[in-house]
Amino acid sequence: MDLLLILTYTAICIAIFKIFKIPLNKWTVPTAILGGIVIVGALVLLMNYNHPYTPYARQVFATVPINPAVRGLVTSVEAKPNVPLKKGDVLFRIDPKPFEAVVMQKRAALAAAELEVPQLEAAWQTAQASVERATADRDRSKSAFERYEKGRKRGGANSPFTELELDNKRQLYMASEAQLAAARSEELRVRLAYESNVDGVNTKVAGIRAELDKAMYDLEQTVVRAPADGIVTQMALRPGVIAVPMPLRSLVSFIPDEERYFAGAFWQNSLLRLKEGDEAEMILDAAPGQVFKGRVAKVLPAMAEGEFQSQGALVSSRVLLPRGRAIVLIELDDHEAKRNFPAGVSGQAAVYTEHFSHVAVMRKVLLRMQGWLNYLFH
Repeated sequence: MDLLLILTYTAICIAIFKIFKIPLNKWTVPTAILGGIVIVGALVLLMNYNHPYTPYARQVFATVPINPAVRGLVTSVEAKPNVPLKKGDVLFRIDPKPFEAVVMQKRAALAAAELEVPQLEAAWQTAQASVERATADRDRSKSAFERYEKGRKRGGANSPFTELELDNKRQLYMASEAQLAAARSEELRVRLAYESNVDGVNTKVAGIRAELDKAMYDLEQTVVRAPADGIVTQMALRPGVIAVPMPLRSLVSFIPDEERYFAGAFWQNSLLRLKEGDEAEMILDAAPGQVFKGRVAKVLPAMAEGEFQSQGALVSSRVLLPRGRAIVLIELDDHEAKRNFPAGVSGQAAVYTEHFSHVAVMRKVLLRMQGWLNYLFH
């Protein structure tokens, strides 16, 4: 663009020399050259500093890599490339038979678990009855043992109860105590199994219900749908492909229908003047002679050249050598123009700040001249 300004000044000088028939001598030619250096140099400095321009601008857009949530054989591809899709439209289908079998298996397990709940209740009642019976046996054995023991102590050597009989009653009493402890432990085990609940549902039933929900979710994921309104382009997926939930290798690239911006890479010294809301203009390689107006939407707060991540190796000084450019997002006012061209079209951009606004006219003229050149150069 600076070359255009120099050529324009040269053309004006030639026209002035021809029209006014100024002679070419050692005074007029150096004056025109030195005057051009001063005038053009001052204008270029003012224009570049206050109204920055970049030849590197492009429409940027996000794509959504479509990866299946389950592994399986692709049976059909229903999405047509370059045809608008609505959110929820089917993109492709995976063979559902293995997942249907898992769902049936979990449903059967759930039915069996639900039937176990009344069985656990009956087992708990049985265990309670066993505790009562063991308690009665323990009390009877204890009463007999105490009666024999009192009779032995009162009768002394003339007691009708021998030491052997007393020992037998003692062993029977101790055995009944052990049986009562075992019955109580069993009753506790069955009661805990019966009363083990999550939100009022038996834990085993709740666990199998969760497994069933997971199996049904996997079955639903065999039908892959559009995550939003948009299109699919360059569709290479075909039936017979094994779909694998691997994020590093997507099956389809989905382009959502959302607001898109143009991004321009400006020199870092332009940041002294650039700010959000400044007037901007763009020319596109795909639209020679047309100028599209817009506004600076955002000056990105970070540059990739300064990024580093935690890793096992030290960062080399080579990463500090690239200068890098600041990325500025530009939102165009002409939405129809953005829809008429493929996403990702490139062009050039200029931003007009509030400083030295009269110099912005020259930048606008040069930008339009550059747009006319797009008819000739590609």
